[in-house]
Parts: sequence; C-alpha cells; structure tokens
Amino acid sequence: MHRFQNSHHHHPRFARHGFGWDGGERGPRDLGGRGGHRRERVFEQGDLRLLLLKLIAEKPRHGYELIKAVEDAVGGAYSPSPGVVYPTLTLLEDLGHAKPTEEGGKKLYAITPDGQAYLDTQAEVLANLNGRIEQIAVVSRGRNAPQVVRAMENLRTALRLRLSRGPMTQTEVEALAAALDAAARAVEQI
Repeated sequence: MHRFQNSHHHHPRFARHGFGWDGGERGPRDLGGRGGHRRERVFEQGDLRLLLLKLIAEKPRHGYELIKAVEDAVGGAYSPSPGVVYPTLTLLEDLGHAKPTEEGGKKLYAITPDGQAYLDTQAEVLANLNGRIEQIAVVSRGRNAPQVVRAMENLRTALRLRLSRGPMTQTEVEALAAALDAAARAVEQI
C-alpha cells in the first residue's frame, strides 16, 4: 500500500493509518498489518516539535517533564527518548520559539512570543495531531489494560491446554466453537 493512501485524511502529512514520531524511531506496540507485526509511526516529521511547543505553551517545563507529558498524552504507547526530545528543544530554541532558563541546574523551557505566534498559525495541524494522539491513547489504554491482557492470556492458555490433550469429539468441537463465538460476540458488544 502506498504510504499516503488513506481516505480519512486529505493532506499527505496525515495520510498514514498509523502513528510514528520524529526521527523515524519505531514504537513498542504492534498496530496490526501483515502478519500482525507492522509497526506504525506515532508522529510525522515535525509533529513532536509542535507537540513539545504546545506543551511548553501550557506551562514551562523541563525536558523530563515533557517526556512524561508526551507519554501520558498517548496513553503510554510511546515515550520519546531524551535523544529525540533534547535536540528538538534545542531546535525550538534556535528557531526562537522556546527560551530556556536555568532552574536547579536544569533547563526550564518556556514559549517565546515568536513561538506562540507560530503555534497560533498551526491550529489546524495541531487539531489533527491532537486527534491522532487521542486515537493512540484510546487504543493503548485498551491494549495495555492489565485485566484485558491477563484475560487474553488466560484464554490462549486454556485453548492451548485443551488442544494439546488430543483429539476432540464432534460435540466437544461444537461446544468449543460455540464458547469462542459467544466470547467474540460479547467482546463486540462492549
């Protein structure tokens, strides 16, 4: 599939089904795809920079606080590395969009008037980015809920144990299929 095919987005920058981040890093989660193992990008080029700028516009923050804020925004699906965040903050500083001050031996980044003016011009891009971030957070919360993960593992283990015991009668096959179908219907109703 061509990387920009997606009927839900009109701009190539937002044309991916999935999610990624600046620098081309890949995330820990599996978002499906061929063989169930295709990993997607959280942010496109420049999105992390815009998100960091938005976050420091809300309140001045340290680099570590920004890493945690991004991780929280995407429901734990991605945590940007310091090797991505700090160079991005330096870029924002070089562009005149952020200004660091020293606080307790750490840099506290705040937005500048030029940064706020730039952020104001990016309202549509930021709205699209916020929508994608919310999608990621929703998917991540469901996937990472410990109760759901435990229940999936319990089902997988029960199936493996039953199938390893040997051949089933036709009645057992039908009962197992009915139980799995019922479980699938129950999940779809949630």
